[in-house]
Amino acid sequence: MVATNAITADTVLGMLRRLPPRERLSVIAKALPETERDLAGQAQALISLKGLWKSLDFDVTPEAIDSARREMWADFPREDF
Repeated sequence: MVATNAITADTVLGMLRRLPPRERLSVIAKALPETERDLAGQAQALISLKGLWKSLDFDVTPEAIDSARREMWADFPREDF
């Protein structure tokens, strides 16, 4: 059985529009700080990318980095352009 009394944003907005302007502002002024607190509580901490591959158990040596750089820059600048 589906509930027909579901509260949606459109329902709330319709009810809010029926209020006098001062009452609308009062409702918004009360609801906004609560909403901001709720959203601030949902913010997730940023995860540092430092050590991202630490658990993958591989090691990149300075020699491997130098080799990759030499390979990458070996044909730079290319003459076919």
